[in-house]
Amino acid sequence: MFTKITSHGDPDMPPSFGPARSANPGPSAAEMVAIHANSRIGRSAISQPTRPSLEQLLLARGAAGLGDILEAREAAGLTESWIGQVLLARGAVCEAEMLPALAEYHGLGIGDWLQGPPDPSLASYLDADVALGFEAVALHRIGATVIIATGRPDRTDALRAALCLPPGLQPAFVLAPRAQIIAAQIALYGEMLARLAEGQAPQASSCRNWRAAVAGRAAVLALFALATLSALFPTAMMIAAFLAALVVFVANMGLKIAAFAATLRAERMMRQAPAPQDATIAAARPLPIMSILVPLYEEREIATTLMRALCDLDYPPERLDVLLIIEEGDSLTRSALSAMTLPGWARIITVPKGEPRTKPRALNFALNFARGEIVGVYDAEDRPESDQLLRVAQRFAALGPETACLQGQLDYFNARYNLLSRLFAIEYATWFRVLLPGVQRLGLVVPLGGTTQFLRRDALMAVGGWDAHNVTEDAELGIRLARHGYRVEIIDTTTFEEANAAVMPWVRQRARWQKGYLLTWAVAMRAPFALLRALGMWRFLALQVQILCAVAGFLIAPLLWSLMIKPFGYAHPLDLLVSPFGYGILATIFVASVVLSIALAIHATRPAHLRHLRPYILLSELYFLLGTISAWRAVLEILHRPFDWAKTRHGQFGALPAVAAEQPFSQTTSAPPP
Repeated sequence: MFTKITSHGDPDMPPSFGPARSANPGPSAAEMVAIHANSRIGRSAISQPTRPSLEQLLLARGAAGLGDILEAREAAGLTESWIGQVLLARGAVCEAEMLPALAEYHGLGIGDWLQGPPDPSLASYLDADVALGFEAVALHRIGATVIIATGRPDRTDALRAALCLPPGLQPAFVLAPRAQIIAAQIALYGEMLARLAEGQAPQASSCRNWRAAVAGRAAVLALFALATLSALFPTAMMIAAFLAALVVFVANMGLKIAAFAATLRAERMMRQAPAPQDATIAAARPLPIMSILVPLYEEREIATTLMRALCDLDYPPERLDVLLIIEEGDSLTRSALSAMTLPGWARIITVPKGEPRTKPRALNFALNFARGEIVGVYDAEDRPESDQLLRVAQRFAALGPETACLQGQLDYFNARYNLLSRLFAIEYATWFRVLLPGVQRLGLVVPLGGTTQFLRRDALMAVGGWDAHNVTEDAELGIRLARHGYRVEIIDTTTFEEANAAVMPWVRQRARWQKGYLLTWAVAMRAPFALLRALGMWRFLALQVQILCAVAGFLIAPLLWSLMIKPFGYAHPLDLLVSPFGYGILATIFVASVVLSIALAIHATRPAHLRHLRPYILLSELYFLLGTISAWRAVLEILHRPFDWAKTRHGQFGALPAVAAEQPFSQTTSAPPP
């Protein structure tokens, strides 16, 4: 496990997510001897006896104590990390203290941004991928010398070979703070990277070619045709409509039964299996670098809580890479982040202006700056379990490369806020704890959730990242992973987030989800035979139920609701076609559906923290009435504004989750980029 360090903050200072650092008086002679004797560089520097190690330089400058260095060296050995990164990530040394020591050790200067911003005419000397890979940027040209700023002084030889300098020019390398380099890279390459982010997903899988006007005309023609047929053949159209509704209803019910049975079977096998040997995280050594992407938009109220939740993650900070993604014009979030001291493992990535302004576009852009082999996604209000990243690392280490994604479970920390939040929590518990695991165990396509998804970076890049034009980019990515032969697994770890607890925000959020599902289905079915070949018949048919029928069930639900008048003795248009026995069969199916929903919810709420929801399970059927309203809104939005992203406001419904005051990592005092 990794030691948590208590934060001692000054109330007059901005929020700081790390311990207060005291000045080091400088090393004693004994300390210098000890650090030299224990230094790998010191032990191997026979050819350079006078060259001090980085550790010695930090000691001599009073930037770090001997205890800090020894602890950092031990951690570096365990995680296979560079000791300087360990010191920075754990807050033992801040970047302002590290840079001079690094510069002296490598014999380099420090970049001077006071001379002006980087010269854009020099951007062609470094391809964008080279600049990002080496954390470098071309600053200025002085005669025949091009000043190259980098955050990786250990890789200057490789960087020199990758430069595209004209004949007669030579590079001179200097060090610069990471925030300055990132800001310069975005200024130089941001527009190009933003365009790539918008069209990163393969065209055949993307919604970007969706034309709302064309879809609108098709919808008008379809409605006209239905109205005409209904006028000419009223009985036949009525029968067809009710049959379609019944087929959709039964298909949804059948998939739930199959998923529930698969979950129960898997749980029974786990109970009967012999107890596994004690598993430790050592199986995942060396721990992978984990890049966590956190898109933020107008999150003034929740930014501090978010950072405290991230600090509570029990993962070596030197292997953690958190990217806080904000839009260029989002002054609210920028102001909130600027008011706090960020940890050394957190960076701010500013997404240039462009369209569409969506979460997946921001994710694609930020992915260029991520350094992890595993990429995770959190939402602004998320509070993951503290050992979540360790469990993810351990599980990935035990699985083959065909498993591209681990999807965590979601719960709500404000489930007790009101009735709507309780019903929302019941729905989420059923989905993530019963249905989605069952879908995975059946070998079907797993539509991902928008948060707590962890992906192998190589697989994510192989399938084309996220679709910037899809408002349910998570579900669409799950389909695309399946089409490319990758697996998705549900992992038993939970993230708590905030439930929408007001009717209209809930309807807007759900309409966005349903709109995305319909667009995802429409795009996937552009080439149905190609989809069939990629998925196979069983998964292809199941996908129709998972995506299309999931929304269609809400759209045509009013037809089935009309049958509720029969027990009260009222006539129904189907009376001419359905006998009392037939109505009895329909009633049995409907009752069975209610019983199934109750059983699913009871099973899903078995964990102790969810049992308080059980008295409200019977009200869930009323809750789903709102789904019909949102589904019809989704249809209208597809025809009017298909790429519009209805922002979900955070921090609105109940107190934000309490986070332990004790923080696991120490942090640097580096400020956000300008």
